[in-house]
Amino acid sequence: MVKHEKEQKESTFQSQRKGSGKRKTQFKETSSLIGDLFDHLHGKNNGTSSMATHLQNLCKKFPRNLRDTSQKQLSFQPKKKEEGGEGTSGTLSAISFYVTACREALARMIIVDELPFKHVEGERFRYFMSIVQPMFPIPSRITIARDCLSSYVKEKARLKETLLKGYQSVSLTTDCWTSVQNMNYLVLIAHFIDIDWKLHKRILNFCPTENHRGETIGEAIESCLIEWGIEKVFTITVDNPSSNDVAVSYLRGKINGWNGSVLRGDYLHVRCVAHILNLVVNDGLKYMHESITKIRNAVRYVRASPARMKKFKECVEKEKIQSTSIVQLDVPTRWNSTYLMLDSALKFEKVFSRYESQDAHYVLEHLGEGKRRGIPAREDWENARIFVKFLKVFYDVTTAVSGTLFVTSSNFFHDFCLVVKTLKGWCESEDENLRRMAEMMKEKHDKYWGNIANINILLFVAVLLDPRYKFKFVEWSFGKNFDVEVADSMSWKVKNGLYKMYDYYKLCFSSNERHVPTESNQFRNKTQTNQEDDRNLFAMEFHRDMNEEDNPENKSKIDQYLLEPREKMSSQFDILNWWKVNSTKFPILALIARDVLAMPISTIASESAFSTGGRVIDTYKSSLAPKTIEALICAQNWFRSKPLSMEIEECADDIEKLELGGDNSTTSGTGKQVLEG
Repeated sequence: MVKHEKEQKESTFQSQRKGSGKRKTQFKETSSLIGDLFDHLHGKNNGTSSMATHLQNLCKKFPRNLRDTSQKQLSFQPKKKEEGGEGTSGTLSAISFYVTACREALARMIIVDELPFKHVEGERFRYFMSIVQPMFPIPSRITIARDCLSSYVKEKARLKETLLKGYQSVSLTTDCWTSVQNMNYLVLIAHFIDIDWKLHKRILNFCPTENHRGETIGEAIESCLIEWGIEKVFTITVDNPSSNDVAVSYLRGKINGWNGSVLRGDYLHVRCVAHILNLVVNDGLKYMHESITKIRNAVRYVRASPARMKKFKECVEKEKIQSTSIVQLDVPTRWNSTYLMLDSALKFEKVFSRYESQDAHYVLEHLGEGKRRGIPAREDWENARIFVKFLKVFYDVTTAVSGTLFVTSSNFFHDFCLVVKTLKGWCESEDENLRRMAEMMKEKHDKYWGNIANINILLFVAVLLDPRYKFKFVEWSFGKNFDVEVADSMSWKVKNGLYKMYDYYKLCFSSNERHVPTESNQFRNKTQTNQEDDRNLFAMEFHRDMNEEDNPENKSKIDQYLLEPREKMSSQFDILNWWKVNSTKFPILALIARDVLAMPISTIASESAFSTGGRVIDTYKSSLAPKTIEALICAQNWFRSKPLSMEIEECADDIEKLELGGDNSTTSGTGKQVLEG
C-alpha cells in the first residue's frame, strides 16, 4: 500500500511537471507571437505605426507592459555629496521599477542638461539603457518632448500654488533676449522669501515680444502676471534704457489698480546696479585701451602654439618665477576676464621682457599691420598695474550685487559707499593717468548715482533691517562720504522711509486680520442686523484701533528694534535666519524684511554680470517653437536647486590644470546655461 501511494505521488508529480512545462511552452510561443506582432507593427511599410505607438505607450493590457509591480530589484544607492558621500559609499537597497518614474526622470535629465530631444534615439544611449535597464522602453524624440512639456505643466501648477498661497508678495526682474533668428524674447523672474524664510528665484515666463519698446514690454509683463494670478508686486528691477522707464510706469498704474503695490508704487522702480557698474568700468577700459590691447596681443601670441608656450615656460624658469598658473586669454566683451588676464600677465612682466630676446618673431609680429600696436612697454605695464587695482574693487562689488542664492539688497549700501570713496580718492591722486581715468569713471557714476536722493530709498532701508548695522551705520556712513547737509537729509529720509513702510504694513496686517472669519463674523453673516447694531459695531472698531495705536508697545516696536544692541560682525551671520527667529518679537518689521530682503538689485546673474554683450539664445533652442523654448528654460530653472554652470575663473583654472598636466581626473565637463537657476 505504501508502494502504491508512492507511485501515485510520483505519477502526480510527473504530470504536474509536464503541465508546467506545457504552460511554459505555451507562454514562450505566445511571447514569440506577440514579439512577431510587435515587430510587424513597427515595420515602416505596414501602415500600423499608430497602433504600435498605442501598444508601446498607452495600452495598459498589452503583455509587454504587464509586470509584477511587487517585484523589486537590488540597487546600490551612493550617498549624496551633502551627506558626506564621495560616490563610492552607500547602501544596497531593494527598489521597484516603474516605467512612468523612469520617463519622468529622463525628461528631467533632458531639460536640466539641455540635451536635444533626439538624444534618446542615439545609438550609444540606447545601448547604455539596454545594459542598465533592459525593461525600460526607450521613448521616441516626439514622446520625450511630450514628457518634457508635461513636466513643465506639473511644475508650473505647483509653483503657482506656492505663489498664491498666503498672498505671496514678489519682486520682479526682467530682461530682453534675442534669438539667432533675431526674434525678441522677454524673460520675467520672480524673487521671494517663503514662510520658512528661504530665498527663491523662479523664472515665470520666457515669451516672445514684437519689439523692445516700453509699451510692449509693459503689456507683456502685465499678461504674464495675469496668467500667474500675481497681484502683489513689491519692486521691479530693470536695466537703464528709457524703454524700461516707460514699462515700469505702465505697470505701476496697473498694479495700483489691483491694490498690489506698496505706498502706491513709490518704491516700485529699481535700477540694475550691475548694469551701472558695467557702464562705469567701460569708460575706464576705453581710457586704458592702448595698454590693454598690447598686453592682450602679447598673451595671445604666447598662447598661440605649444612651441611658444614651451619657450615661454623656459623663460619662466630662468626668471625663477614661482607661480603654478600661466597667462590666460580674455573675452573682450567680459571685462572680468580682462581683469583676470591683466592680473595673471602682471606676474610674468619680466618673463615677457626676456621672451622678447628669445623669439624674434614676437617683436616682428607685434610691429606688423592691423591691430598690432607693438610689444608692451614699461608704461603699459604700469598702466595695467594701476588699472588692475581699480578693477579689483568693481570686480568684487559686481560679484556681490549679482548673486542669486543669497540676499543682496542689504549689501548695496556698503558697496555704494566703497565705490564712492574709491573714486573720490583716486580723483585726488597725484598720478595723472590714474586721476584722469578716475575722473572719467566718476562722471559716468554721477550720471546715475550723483544725486543719491534719486536712488530708490529701499536700497538704504535694507541696511536698517540688517541687525549688525541698523541706523547708526547709515548715519555714520553718510557723514563719512557726503557733506553735512546731504548726510543729515538722507539719514532722515531713510529712517522716515522705514516708518512710512511700518505704518503701511501695520494697516495692511490689521486689515487682513479683520477679514479672517471669526465666530461673531460668521453669526453676522447668517443673521440680519439692524442699523443700531452696525453703528455700535463701527464704534467698537474705532475704540479697538485707537487702543492699539495708543499702546506704547506697538508704537515703539520700530524704535525698540533700532535701539537694541547690534549683532556681532561675522561672515557666517545668516540674516534670514535671524528674522525667522525674531519674527514673533517684531511681526510687522518681519513682514517688511521679508519683502525688502527678497528684492534683487541686479537683473542678471553673476556669470553674466560682467558681459558687455547682449543676451542671445543658443542655436538649438532658437530652432524650437516659442512655447517649447519657454517650457524648457522655465522648467530647467525650477528643477535646479543650485546653478550648475561654471564661472569663467573656474573654467580658466581647469584649463591651466590640463595644460600643466596637473589634472588626473578621468572625466570633466561643463554645462552651458541659457539662464541661471
